[in-house]
Amino acid sequence: MITLSENTKAFISAHENEDVYDLALKASRYPDIDMGMAIAQIKGRQIAKAKVPSWYNVPGILYPPHLSLEQCSSERTALYKSSLLSGKSMADLTGGMGVDCSFLSHNFDHVTYIDCQEDLCEIAFHNFSVLGLTNIDVKQQDSVQYLQSIHSVDAIYLDPARRNNRGQKVFAIADCEPNIVEIKDLLLSKSNRVLIKLSPMLDLYEACLQLPCVRQIHVVSSDNECKELLFLLDKERTENPCIYCINLTSSEVQSFVFNREEEASVTCQYTDDVKAYLYEPNASILKAGAYKVLAQRFDLLKLHPNSHLYTSDNFLPDFPGRIFSVVACSNFSKKEIKQLLSEIGKANITVRNFPKTVKELYRQFHILEGGDDYLFATTTASGKHLIIHCKRERVLK
Repeated sequence: MITLSENTKAFISAHENEDVYDLALKASRYPDIDMGMAIAQIKGRQIAKAKVPSWYNVPGILYPPHLSLEQCSSERTALYKSSLLSGKSMADLTGGMGVDCSFLSHNFDHVTYIDCQEDLCEIAFHNFSVLGLTNIDVKQQDSVQYLQSIHSVDAIYLDPARRNNRGQKVFAIADCEPNIVEIKDLLLSKSNRVLIKLSPMLDLYEACLQLPCVRQIHVVSSDNECKELLFLLDKERTENPCIYCINLTSSEVQSFVFNREEEASVTCQYTDDVKAYLYEPNASILKAGAYKVLAQRFDLLKLHPNSHLYTSDNFLPDFPGRIFSVVACSNFSKKEIKQLLSEIGKANITVRNFPKTVKELYRQFHILEGGDDYLFATTTASGKHLIIHCKRERVLK
């Protein structure tokens, strides 16, 4: 059982906001402190304060080594996952730090947490007790062996480890542990619903070819940064799974749902004429590839098949992304750019389908980064290079 001495607890509390590397160098000054454990807990609390605030606020929570903290879900994304599964029984086959398991457990009568690492199981058992989650049973066991030993459960959750035996990051499904491709039939023989969290680096459609019976895909972003790909498997096979593009912010949940067949069948209009408003889709929509269907749903004009910027004379407050009012627009010529930049000392530059990089444009424009002005460098359907000066109407927060 992992325990902390009163001196170590006091040290953690007193030095919580300090640099852990600096503390490690001073370890010899504190011979009565378990410095390795103290540093792990201080680092854990520093990460949890932003990533899992409800855990941070509970006295007595223990934190595992940094790698487990790095891969664990944030509270925001764990809460979203908890909206996808419910029933009487669930198994979390890749328990890890236990954040997802803890939030999912509120929707089930009984949950089994499985992990092959003894220290993680000890920490999870301790934390679940501290959190009052009495319906979670912790088992130190190989996940495949556990699957083979049970009859069935209502739901299974997995977040395969994305590190190889040399500690290097991996992204392919077959390179993760456990290998979902190898055990996919076993998973669906034990549960009708299997939720798998995979790397946001994966290609959605390539992943679908490797996984059977994908009913839903959830592309989850937090504050417009793509964090997770969730694949919900169901024994009832579908050839055209729904794709949920989700962006979680502090004030709202942006959701856009489509399927690949719909995207392939619709057409959209292109334009060289930038209207009163410029629309930039959130990261989940861009990752999922909802390019044409987005234009059709919101009656938007697209600037170029590969630019993924949209324009309209109408202000559309429900658009799932950033909205800008257009101040001016110029061709990429020295004379027009000089006029466009005459009253801009600093701006935020975004490049979409453009021959120059952001760094090159800052150097060429002789302006600073930041401020309330936005410059989009892009290409229209006819091949025209444009610089679009915008002001923020709504920014994802």
